[in-house]
Amino acid sequence: MKTKEYWDKDFETRYEKLQKDPKRPPLKIVVVPHSHNDPGWLKTFVNYFQSDSRQILNLAVTKMPEYGNMSFIWSEISFLQLWWDQAHPTKQRILKKLVQSGRLEITTGGWVMTDEANAHLYAMVDQLIEGHQWVKANLNITPKTGWSIDPFGHGSTVPYLLAASGFKGTIIQRIHYAWKQWFARHRYGDFLWTPYWKNPSDGGASQARAHSMLTHNMPFDIYSIKHSCGPHPFICLNFDFRKIPGEYTEYSIKAQFITPENIEAKADLLMEQYSRTASLFPHNVALIPVGDDFRYNKEKEMEQQYTNYKKLIDYINEHRSKYNAEISFGTPVDYFNAIRERYDRFPTLKGDFFVYADIFNEGRPAYWSGYFTTRPYYKILSRELEHNLRSLEILFTIAFNRARQTGSSNAFKIYEKNYEKMILARRNLGLFQHHDAITGTSKANVMRDYALRLFESIQDTVKLQEKTIELLVQRKPHEQQQHGFLIGELERDNFGKLPRKTPIIVTEGRSTDFIVYNALAQERLEVVTIRTLTPRVKILDAAGKAIDIQINPVWNITETSYTSRKIVPSDKEYEVMFVARLAPLSLTTYTAAYDEDGYQGKMATLYCTECQDEKTKAFEVRTKQPGDIQLENYKMRLLFDEQSGFLKSVTKKHMGKQIQCAIKFAAYKSAQFHSGAYLFKTDPEQRNSEKDVLEQYSDMTILITSGPLASDVTAIYGPFLAHTVRIYNSNSVLDSAIYIENDIDFEAPPKNRETELFMRFVTDIENGASENPEFYSDLNGFQYQKRVKVSAIGVEGNYFPITSGAFIQDDRMRLTLLTTHAQGAASLEPGQLEVMLDRRTLYDDYRGMGEGVIDSRLTRHRFWLTLETIDAQQPPNVEPAAPNGQEEQEPQQQQQKESSTTTSDPYHLPSIFANALANGLNYPANLFIVERYDESNQLELNRAVRLLRVQFPCDLHVLNLRTLTENNLPLFPSSSALLVLQRQGYSCRIGGEEMIGYFCGNSSSSSSSSGSSSTSNPANNAVIDGGGGGERDGGGGGNEINQHHPTEPRELQLFRRLRIDAIQATSLTGLHPGERLASFTDIYLEPMALKTYNLTFAK
Repeated sequence: MKTKEYWDKDFETRYEKLQKDPKRPPLKIVVVPHSHNDPGWLKTFVNYFQSDSRQILNLAVTKMPEYGNMSFIWSEISFLQLWWDQAHPTKQRILKKLVQSGRLEITTGGWVMTDEANAHLYAMVDQLIEGHQWVKANLNITPKTGWSIDPFGHGSTVPYLLAASGFKGTIIQRIHYAWKQWFARHRYGDFLWTPYWKNPSDGGASQARAHSMLTHNMPFDIYSIKHSCGPHPFICLNFDFRKIPGEYTEYSIKAQFITPENIEAKADLLMEQYSRTASLFPHNVALIPVGDDFRYNKEKEMEQQYTNYKKLIDYINEHRSKYNAEISFGTPVDYFNAIRERYDRFPTLKGDFFVYADIFNEGRPAYWSGYFTTRPYYKILSRELEHNLRSLEILFTIAFNRARQTGSSNAFKIYEKNYEKMILARRNLGLFQHHDAITGTSKANVMRDYALRLFESIQDTVKLQEKTIELLVQRKPHEQQQHGFLIGELERDNFGKLPRKTPIIVTEGRSTDFIVYNALAQERLEVVTIRTLTPRVKILDAAGKAIDIQINPVWNITETSYTSRKIVPSDKEYEVMFVARLAPLSLTTYTAAYDEDGYQGKMATLYCTECQDEKTKAFEVRTKQPGDIQLENYKMRLLFDEQSGFLKSVTKKHMGKQIQCAIKFAAYKSAQFHSGAYLFKTDPEQRNSEKDVLEQYSDMTILITSGPLASDVTAIYGPFLAHTVRIYNSNSVLDSAIYIENDIDFEAPPKNRETELFMRFVTDIENGASENPEFYSDLNGFQYQKRVKVSAIGVEGNYFPITSGAFIQDDRMRLTLLTTHAQGAASLEPGQLEVMLDRRTLYDDYRGMGEGVIDSRLTRHRFWLTLETIDAQQPPNVEPAAPNGQEEQEPQQQQQKESSTTTSDPYHLPSIFANALANGLNYPANLFIVERYDESNQLELNRAVRLLRVQFPCDLHVLNLRTLTENNLPLFPSSSALLVLQRQGYSCRIGGEEMIGYFCGNSSSSSSSSGSSSTSNPANNAVIDGGGGGERDGGGGGNEINQHHPTEPRELQLFRRLRIDAIQATSLTGLHPGERLASFTDIYLEPMALKTYNLTFAK
């Protein structure tokens, strides 16, 4: 494109030709008044509500009854709920009437208009459920169309979620300007957006369409009136009629109110723009939004826009023969109804619209890839709340309904009283998914406000987990303890500080119990670390048996005064590490006890040149030998550079081959004013775009810890970076993965200014040609998308968002990097994968925020790295399990055909191992310490509590088990809950049969194993509670159902000691009920699917 607008002579010629086409249907125009309300950006959420959003909603309910045919739309339920709670019942009734009549459409109906690059699947779904449930309860309608006009790029997860929620269409706005031009040229602006893994040839076109979403791409740059009436912005300015005394804007200067004298000329001018817009679509219908940010916040504007547009609409309709057009106020529902009446041959599209780039701002491309990484501390905080909220939701649903069914009125009251805090946590998490929140693109004081909300809800959800677990683990819960006896192990001084572990007290006369909570529906291996004040400690499992442990030093890395540069192990605190095998959805009690036999054989050995003069009683400190450093377990050998302390290569022992896998840290220098909170651009003045940010820290230190369970190398570069690589020696699958942890502190500005820090992996994997390397990035923790480098658009155009992971591969080997939070990733050269870690840009990038990003904090980034072999002989992906009523196939017959659009481009999935590691990173096991306030009152605890009655298959993830609110009591929990399930697709080619066998209960040597790697149905591995929750080994296996209480309808019982009356399929957010299930064995999901079931518990 050579100009800011794509409309050129070719478009004009086509438009003129279409105008003369007698077969073309008449022009139909749907004018949609709208106001885009950001729940936080330049002001906080509450400040925006008080200054703008409240007035907008008040004006809608007071003026729309007066303006009989005016329409309006509203998207942000966070604002609507706040307004509703404060509104007079008369206003509530008017709003409800407007909504139910269709004049005021609730579009999308999520808590916020979610970001689509950084938000994780759980939070995206949860904010949609929160909004939809509120809308249904208060307005008694179900949203039908999506309205996603401001997120900076669009992913394919949101259309999938909307389709699963029963939507009929959605509208998007911000996509790359070249995509805008392409859609316009081909007249493909309305298309069916289909999941990448869906292939019509696999299940018929109708099945593929069931998951597709009819999507309308707004054809021009942005949603303001200037850019939305047609291809010529300076003509469109004539039709923004807002003129408020004291406001001086480009539209208030240009626009003239409609009078009898100018109406014909103005109508002609407007219809020329509308007709050009409609010419970009085969059906000749145009959707015209009339609004902008926080518009209609003044009564005068509401009157000005309505009266002037009404005059134009009436005039055009009166002269229908002249214009051959029909025009009316309307909403997106009207638009989609109109186009469906005229057209049904919509093209199908797969993929997404990242990276977004605009050109209208400066006349040259600007790539919005900076916000993928901006303010990582807050992105991590959001995921921390997400994890704790999910953990609480599942516990709460089970414990609350148990209390109701057992008549435990005391416990029941505790849950009812605390439910409000859980609602607040849902809403605080939902609020942060807003496209100016999790993106890090709000002013610093607004980001702080979000963080305080996240922090409050993290504290609340942890405290509520403590209370709930207390009631679940006591043998005699009716004997209520006067004090709570559990405390979460992590403590935080404030939202801006990293959490610290609370030491567990162990003395000669005192042992301490602690409870580990596995919130996943699968058995897991978890590396558990606790802090103690003595190395004389042993850990006893739930059966009272001592288990293998390792005692590590607690270094003073993050607390060190860097003037002294003295890094020493603490002589007051010790880290005790062990590997726990945790049953699915379980609460397991361990004991930290005093060890009379001392600590020999458990202690890690330290290698540290600078630590030689430190006299540590507990640890043996040895001098680091010259030469490269080596870590080894029975699976692999890691080689580290002796100078930098960074990984160089990995040898996989079963292959007998050394694989290059070097880690490098460097940074791009930001282009001033072109790289900021939103945008990323490297400095064009720099000959070399990369800078060595570590050279300023010449006093680097390397620490090596070697022990019986784990060994690691830590390289410390001043306060800027502490980089740890660890491998395990636990005789389990964990020994096949490499754990990476980075503590990053940019220090106070202006240090490290204009710095975009990345971590790069340099390998010998051949992932594409030298000009076009390929990699795969995940989208929202839900799916993976292939990315191919385009050299012409620079580094910034080739950075893509990841929320859980990314991988590169050739036909022999795959490298997968899994992460705890959203960040940018790229593969700029063959064999390389890099992730952006943090950014500091002192200057604004002119996208509205008005300030740079200089509020970076000490941030801890955690990753798993895997190197897995690819078996080209295996079929690639998992096949749907046999639906109910069909005989189960044997595992080898249950593999999926190539799920692809063409045989040369299959849809690539992660391995089952990568999925398990990712779930562990996203949802770590929570640890709670048992505090005995009164030694004489010995608590009787169930040491192994298992909450599931059936065993879920290895790939069926419980995304949530979410208690629904009572219909007429908005702050009280009901006896129904939404069970949201995700079938996590995995590739059978990656990692070998051994991994699939381990996680899914298959024998690697036998094809007739009773378990199936692809079973998506909990019935296949059902087991029954035999009492307090005895241990049972294995990640799959047994098909037998034991005898149980005869009064329970056994077919519906998913949980132990908890009666379910009904299981009903429903749409994703629970608004469209489907069929009732006769048994939980009827629960069925295809690979990659998300499904929701409404569980009604007995009262």
